[in-house]
Amino acid sequence: MSTFEGIPTAAFRFYAELEENNNREWWLEHKTTYDAEVREPLTALLSELEPQFGPAKIFRPNRDIRFSQDKSPYKTAQGAFAAKQEGVGFYLQISADGLLIGGGYHSHTPAQLGRFRTAVDAPGSGEELQRIVEAVAAAGFTIEGEKLKTVPKGFDKEHPRGELLKHKSLSAGIEVGQPEWLSRPSAKDEIASRWEVLRPLVEWVGLHAAP
Repeated sequence: MSTFEGIPTAAFRFYAELEENNNREWWLEHKTTYDAEVREPLTALLSELEPQFGPAKIFRPNRDIRFSQDKSPYKTAQGAFAAKQEGVGFYLQISADGLLIGGGYHSHTPAQLGRFRTAVDAPGSGEELQRIVEAVAAAGFTIEGEKLKTVPKGFDKEHPRGELLKHKSLSAGIEVGQPEWLSRPSAKDEIASRWEVLRPLVEWVGLHAAP
């Protein structure tokens, strides 16, 4: 396994060019660039972060176009997910815009959604999540996730945590762009420190709303 030396600027340039040339011929012609500038640095990074955050999966670069009107064959971003539980964990994404760092949960079976809402409604666990979300937002992250327009049925419309109850999934992300540190080995520590900000959110979901 190679040592992580940073995410090269060529990785972001690759995706900028892919957006203009999203076809199989161009991809095959530039696959060595993808392997060397995107996949290998990301693999090395995730390997070094594994002791702290667990094993991560790098997503396939191919799009599933079976049911899509957009038939472009390749994703214009490379994502990776360090799962603590199915659908719950820490996220990274490389694209032409730079690096995005995130975490939370995206799966929501009816049973999981029920557990999430029950925990948000309960004063102890719900107030804890409110504090976590506020701290994550104060650290510069955007609170995201699939949401209902109104508080779900069965809950007070004026519930003190009504905004959280609207969530069907809950995550947070921050776009850091392409700062100078990204191409250096110290990028590992920068990313780890941001994932640590998200750890309370990931662990709350794991404890109260596991899949």
